[in-house]
Amino acid sequence: MTGANLEGAILHGTNLTEVILWGSNLADAVLMRANLEGGNLVRSNLTGANLNLARLGGADLSYANLRNAYLWKADLTGANLSGANLRGANFRGAILDGVSWTDAMLMGAVMPDGSIHQQ
Repeated sequence: MTGANLEGAILHGTNLTEVILWGSNLADAVLMRANLEGGNLVRSNLTGANLNLARLGGADLSYANLRNAYLWKADLTGANLSGANLRGANFRGAILDGVSWTDAMLMGAVMPDGSIHQQ
């Protein structure tokens, strides 16, 4: 499903383990409680997406746009967020062990402890 247009899609609780959505549009999609473990979402647009309680362990979100996305209590263990736009994203309560942040844009992101990233 490379380049798929799933803007605003409701995928609540969907099992998308190891899905390939490279360069797809998931802006404003509802992926709450979805399982995206090991998924390829490189260069995808997830602006404003609801990923609360989602499982994203080992997912590749490098260069993805997650601006203003909701990731409350999401599990991103070992995820690749290198080069991703995470401005204004909400990671409150998220599990971020082993996440790769190289060159990620985090200005205004809410971190797991509730602090707001300033750079």
